[in-house]
Amino acid sequence: MTAATASSIDVARINERLEGAHPSEALRWAVETVTPGRLIVVSSFGSTGMVNLHLLSEIAPEVPVVFVDTLYHFPETLEHAERVKEHYGLEVRVYRPAESRAAFEKEHGEELWERDLDLFHQLTRVEPMKRALQDVDGWITGRRRDQSDSRSALAHVEIGGRIKINPVASWSADQVWSFLRANGVPYNPLHDMGYLSLGDQPLTTPVSEEEHERAGRWRGSERLECGIHGLT
Repeated sequence: MTAATASSIDVARINERLEGAHPSEALRWAVETVTPGRLIVVSSFGSTGMVNLHLLSEIAPEVPVVFVDTLYHFPETLEHAERVKEHYGLEVRVYRPAESRAAFEKEHGEELWERDLDLFHQLTRVEPMKRALQDVDGWITGRRRDQSDSRSALAHVEIGGRIKINPVASWSADQVWSFLRANGVPYNPLHDMGYLSLGDQPLTTPVSEEEHERAGRWRGSERLECGIHGLT
C-alpha cells in the first residue's frame, strides 16, 4: 500500500466502526486493507500482544511477527518467545542492535542506560525497529488505552507514513486476561510475579495493585515510552 492510498483511508470512519468491536475485527480490517506481504505484527510477547498473536494464528497466520531483541530482555521473556513461536508456528523476525550484548557493550560501554537512557533506547529499540519497518506499509501493535496516561486517547487505527493498527486499544487488562485464560493462551511467567509490563531487565520492576500497568517501566523517571511508537 502506498502512502497516497493510506492517506485516502477515512480514519475517523474506521475508528468509529472499530470502537467497541472485538479485536479480531481490527485484525481482519488490517489484513484486508494492507497489501499482502507488507503487514507485520510487532510484539514482545507480553499479555496484550498474545491476544493479537492468538487471533492472527486463526485469521492470518502468514503475517510475520517482529521482535526487537534489545539484548537486555529477561531470560524468561526470550524463553517465552521461543515457546510461543513453536506453539503457533510463527515466522518471527528478530532485530538486534548488535550481534551480542558483549559486542554492543564493547562499542558503547556497560550500563549505557545509566549514562544516557535516550541513547540506549535509540540504539537498542528505535534503530532496530526502523530496520524492521523497511518495506512495511502496516504494523499491528499491542498498545491499550488503560496502560498509561500517555495512551489514554489511543485510536484503533492511526495513519502516518504507514498504517498502525491497535486492535486491543479499548480493552482493559481484565478483558485481556479473561481472553488469555479462556483460550489457554501461553503467557510470560513473569506476569505472575508482578511484572505486568515487560521491558529490559535492568529497567523493569514489579508493580503493586495500586499502580498502573506500566509503572514498573523506568521507575523513578518521568519516561513513559521507549520511542518505538514515535515512528510512523
